Amino acid sequence: MAQETNFQFTIREYRPSDQHVVMLRDGILEHVYPAFFKAMSHPDHVGVALSISMAGYVLGGSSYFQALLFGSVWAGLIYYCCHEIYEGYMMRRLSTDMADIQATYLENPDNGFWVAEADVNGQSKAVGMVAVMGKRGGEEGERFDDCNGGAVGGGSEFAQDAGDGSHGEMTHMVVLFPWRRKSLGSQLMRKALDFCKEQGYARLVVDVSSPQSAAISLYQKFGFVQITSHSNTHANRWFSKLARINVMRMEKLI
Repeated sequence: MAQETNFQFTIREYRPSDQHVVMLRDGILEHVYPAFFKAMSHPDHVGVALSISMAGYVLGGSSYFQALLFGSVWAGLIYYCCHEIYEGYMMRRLSTDMADIQATYLENPDNGFWVAEADVNGQSKAVGMVAVMGKRGGEEGERFDDCNGGAVGGGSEFAQDAGDGSHGEMTHMVVLFPWRRKSLGSQLMRKALDFCKEQGYARLVVDVSSPQSAAISLYQKFGFVQITSHSNTHANRWFSKLARINVMRMEKLI
């Protein structure tokens, strides 16, 4: 059932006709630049960039151009690593749960997928989405880190749930840029939490990469706490090291 809000947002279940408007690509690749700038500002990368630039300056016979060129090559390498990590995550999601949203989310009562619409000049426009995948009866299954989508089996490092071990995993949360800071993220979060309560899940968990500062703040606002962190993005290990991206699992007890 559609949910009306004071901001003229409507949050409703995904429909097959939404396939062309699902904003997964933009929601994932937008993290490349924040990840790149965060990595480049790390003292180790700053030192390497300066050293490489100085080498270019000396080898080029006091050439400022060659110093800039050498430094740019290093920056380009870091950007490439960040892009490959998020691009890899997106491609994995598109080939797994997002390959058939109807079967994965709509035909499975344990899962849910919702699209947020806004009234733009009298027409409805998709501006956000959220998806939850349920895990029943202590099911381990696979989870995806939100950095590049590598599958990791749920393990004993996570707290055991009460009852039958059921919990929800928020697999997607996207709000298009022009519609941020308008409480839509909070409304989508409440939708996910309400669904988990209706399903009887003991907790809601989400994996988030360290450059997603706005998402992390939103989760903390709703009482999510970090329960584990790792740097395994399942990309080439050197890409992961150079990008300096951590993947955090956060959870909220319901």
